[in-house]
Amino acid sequence: MPNKKNNYSRALGLAAGVWLFAVLASTGLGLTSWLDHKLGDFNLRSLAARLPPDPDIVIIDIDEPALEAMALEYGRYPWSRAVFGALLHGLARQGPAAIVFDILFVDPHKDHAADDLLLINAARATPQAYFPMVRLAATPEAERAGFPLAQLPVAEPIGATTDTNARAALLLPLPGLVATGRIGTIDVHPDTDGVVRAYPLFTEMAGWRIPSLPARVAQDLGYPVTSELATLRLVWHGPALSYRRVSFHDVYFDLERRHPERPRDEFANKIVIIGSTAAALFDLRVTPMGAKFPGPEVVATAVDNLKNGERLRAAPPWSEALLTALSLMLLAVLFARGAGALAMGLATVGLTVVWLAGAWVTLVYQRLSLPVVAPIVLGGWIYYLVAAVQAYLLERRNRQRVTRLFARFLDPRVVGELVEGEGTEAALRGQRREITVLFSDIRGFTTLSEQKSPQEVVDLLNRYFSLQVEVIFRHQGTLDKYIGDAIMAFWGAPGEQPDHACRALAAARDMQLALAQFKEELGAAGEQFDIGIGVHTGEAVVGFIGSPEHRQDYTIIGDTVNTASRIESATKGKARILVSQATRDACRDTAEFVDHGFAKLKGRTGEVHLYEPKWT
Repeated sequence: MPNKKNNYSRALGLAAGVWLFAVLASTGLGLTSWLDHKLGDFNLRSLAARLPPDPDIVIIDIDEPALEAMALEYGRYPWSRAVFGALLHGLARQGPAAIVFDILFVDPHKDHAADDLLLINAARATPQAYFPMVRLAATPEAERAGFPLAQLPVAEPIGATTDTNARAALLLPLPGLVATGRIGTIDVHPDTDGVVRAYPLFTEMAGWRIPSLPARVAQDLGYPVTSELATLRLVWHGPALSYRRVSFHDVYFDLERRHPERPRDEFANKIVIIGSTAAALFDLRVTPMGAKFPGPEVVATAVDNLKNGERLRAAPPWSEALLTALSLMLLAVLFARGAGALAMGLATVGLTVVWLAGAWVTLVYQRLSLPVVAPIVLGGWIYYLVAAVQAYLLERRNRQRVTRLFARFLDPRVVGELVEGEGTEAALRGQRREITVLFSDIRGFTTLSEQKSPQEVVDLLNRYFSLQVEVIFRHQGTLDKYIGDAIMAFWGAPGEQPDHACRALAAARDMQLALAQFKEELGAAGEQFDIGIGVHTGEAVVGFIGSPEHRQDYTIIGDTVNTASRIESATKGKARILVSQATRDACRDTAEFVDHGFAKLKGRTGEVHLYEPKWT
């Protein structure tokens, strides 16, 4: 339970740290806005593909064919304002709902006052005609020289703070057009990445509120426009040139004919927007729908949204922090439960897919824009990377710990296999397993030690143990402990060894050979030096036993251990190596066995059948 609590504390602590970073990076530094915009643009294009433009919105387009056709009689653009006055008169006869110019008519044309007057008179006679103006850069000098807001027909005071003497830097149409009161701003403000995604409905300054051109049109047509919604986040209706367009010269020349060829009610009850899509006139915007989106279609999109009650809603500011916390909590639970890097990676991929799909669904079906980058990129993926590194470091530390622990008992190659395998943690816990235990004790050591100094005795034992442990390790056994001048080893743990009995028996055989080498080194002093080896196979409990705070040993406990020790004691006067029947049965094909009959061993009620292995 403490480990489980530690896992959850570590996972939740990491989640809290990543959440704080994500919130600061997204809200404080704005690092997520660019990518959120790009993902949102993709979803907006999916939505636009499902929403055809309103058929009652038509653009009379000053396109390249119109520029070429009109140049023959009216010269290069801009044409005389009499042309637009005549167009306005002709359109008005068809009864359109609104005629919206996306063309600035500023400054009187020198020597063409009559043309200007024709346009103004046409505008006065056409209550459906609307004209644009532009809010200029609000520098102190420009504001002081600007137009008095109290004299602007569409400027509305919005409170006690209204400055009746305020002026604003505005690019206004001809005074006669301003006097109609059917004017509005056409300013759009790109986001930091240069993309237009919204249309300002109202501009506030010095306590005055000025409507945009789409808002002014919508108000007169009875479409709901609330002053509280200062900016309209646009819902697009397709790529560039999606709205119905009629080339300017086709309409103009037809209206001039004595017998028009086009339908007389072509624009009846339509919202007609007059503007240019010609690249040469540079009225192109960068929008989510493309890099060359015509200005008139931006106006058309805003009018379309207001007419049909469409707008893109942004999720509340707190939703980003909440969604990020939710993502992190899901990953933290997995991490706390021990999920590996692959599982965490797959979970993060799945979470990414869910969030992306959720953001698409909410935008396309609910017109709600959800934040994705902070919950997924700054939250999910950073958590995954940090958690993966942390898990790797923990695993590495655990492997190093296991390596240090088992290096005392096992051959380094076996330790490497154990650490690289899947059983590292299992090896550290207590288990009941079938194993084979080997006890080896020295005979005649007391007599030999009496003839040597203490240091020589230690050196002698160290040399002997080195030879014998090398044999044990060579056969991938586990060295349990030294008991005085005795050695205890076992096979079958910590790694899986189906042939553990045969490995132990082979080690006993080679320990005899090592003994011969050692006696040869001792010379005459080693004549009385001998060993006894007992081997037994059976079940035992294997694991680290001792005080967790101080000292633990990887050892085995159980009757199998006692039996192996007693068999070793029974070798005196009988044989150098004796094994139990269980060991003999497991290794019947690897050696010949001499039957030594049954023996009564100390501490056991029943007798044990003993065998001496022989190798040819």
